[in-house]
Amino acid sequence: MADQEENIVDEENPKAEVEMTFLDHLEELRWRIIYSVIGILLGTIIAMIFIDFFVDKILLLPAKTANFKLQNLRPFGQLFLYFQVAIMLGLILSFPNVVYQLWKFIAPALKSKEKKYIKWIVLFTTFCFMCGVVFAYYIMLPLTLKFAAGFGSASIENNFSIDEYLSIVLNIILGAGLIFELPMLSFFLSKIGLLTPKLMRKYRRHAIVVIMIVAAFLSPGTDPVSQVLLAVPLVLLYEISIFVSKIFQKKS
Repeated sequence: MADQEENIVDEENPKAEVEMTFLDHLEELRWRIIYSVIGILLGTIIAMIFIDFFVDKILLLPAKTANFKLQNLRPFGQLFLYFQVAIMLGLILSFPNVVYQLWKFIAPALKSKEKKYIKWIVLFTTFCFMCGVVFAYYIMLPLTLKFAAGFGSASIENNFSIDEYLSIVLNIILGAGLIFELPMLSFFLSKIGLLTPKLMRKYRRHAIVVIMIVAAFLSPGTDPVSQVLLAVPLVLLYEISIFVSKIFQKKS
């Protein structure tokens, strides 16, 4: 009788959520990965179409500003380099889709009222990532390249390999974009109950010390000004993360 009643309930409420098995989760994960890869491929194709604009007008602009002398040392170096840059740019361009697929995979574990905010979560995550990209491009890269161009003996001419230069540029941009996801990480950990604003306030001083150490390593120069320029946004991110954790902390 109980089984009959469950069948009746399911027939009367066809929209009722059915608990997914382990294999169902694996199948869902497989499709989310496929959709993410498709998005990256489309982003890579778009990057290849406009590769000259991305390389000449965006990625090489900091080098021109810092009076860098770039050179290619391999016969087909620029060809392979363009493919690598296109893939990295494809990953950046498809970042919103990757985040969306990630949250769609997590969605079955969320409550129905929480699922309505997935699009806003994707927008906020993308916004944080783009803020990191902009910060890296306009703050971190000029400091790094200025230091690299002026360091060393005046008797030695600094000529930089193009592949090394673009590797530094893209790694700094991607690294800063991921670091700026700290508020989003705070949201996720607070929702599942692993992080609380009380805990973050308790270790605020420790976090500031760690941030200053990280800023000292990331800062290309030895002057305190460049270190502070890098540390201040990180401290603000930590404070924003406390505020986010306070809003979205898991209720006991």
